[in-house]
Amino acid sequence: MTMRIPTAWAPYLLVSPFLILFAVFGLFPLLFSAWLAFQSWEPTSGIEAMKFVGLDNFVFALTDGWFWKALRNTLWLAVGSGLPQHLVALPLAVFLHQAFGRWRGLFSGAYFLPYITSTVAIAMLFGSLFSTDYGLVNQALHAVFGTENINWMRSPQAIKPAVAIIVFWRYVGFNLVLYLAALQTLPEDLYQAARLDGAGPWQQFLRITLPGIKPMILFGVTLSIIGGLQLFEEPFILTNGKGGADQAAMTVAMYLYRLAFDFSDFGGASALAWIMFGLIAALTWLTNKAFADRQVQA
Repeated sequence: MTMRIPTAWAPYLLVSPFLILFAVFGLFPLLFSAWLAFQSWEPTSGIEAMKFVGLDNFVFALTDGWFWKALRNTLWLAVGSGLPQHLVALPLAVFLHQAFGRWRGLFSGAYFLPYITSTVAIAMLFGSLFSTDYGLVNQALHAVFGTENINWMRSPQAIKPAVAIIVFWRYVGFNLVLYLAALQTLPEDLYQAARLDGAGPWQQFLRITLPGIKPMILFGVTLSIIGGLQLFEEPFILTNGKGGADQAAMTVAMYLYRLAFDFSDFGGASALAWIMFGLIAALTWLTNKAFADRQVQA
């Protein structure tokens, strides 16, 4: 005897694998983290050892000097690596789109390659490039400017630019691909009409290209803000998880990790994660508002 499934159940059965996986690996950790933010708990003591502490974890996070230091480092790296990405990717995308035609995909693929490369391999590569005695970066600086060798990994002033360069190098190709995709949606008729009216390349860029790809610029900037405030892999691997000299490259995500797994303060780490969630949400909202205001004024 075969069991017939009602037709009305079919859509729910088809999506049930995704819903189950999302509930187990997405929704449950999210809710557990929100609950844990109000608890004092060390995992080695068991679930029954949890103790409700109210807002103490949030107060601790907001009054912790290490959190503010990590936040300043994170904002510095987010701006120092994120802003150059777009300042380079946008004009480079316009150049590839106009100069190489159908061959632009080959060149954009070469720029995109660092994005899909292993973070460990990237950190090892740049660790060698930034080597104090034999690194190519120091040799190039000495040959051009005559500077002495810089100890990039042990100097609080040098390690931030080193991490920013790595993040820039890895993600500039991603933004390049975004902008190339947006440029290909712009109708060529607009440029032809502009040329007939006597508009030069710079006027075409300001009056046609920028307004046309503004939604993609908003998307790319939003991703850079979110990724910059969640920066973890590159500084963690480059500094062996310690944040470098004077903790100058310790980001909030790294401090959150150490708070949970080095100091066993999972309640404080959860509170810190939700504080960063609120900060990222606020900056994303402000970015969308800024772009919307510019669109209205235009």
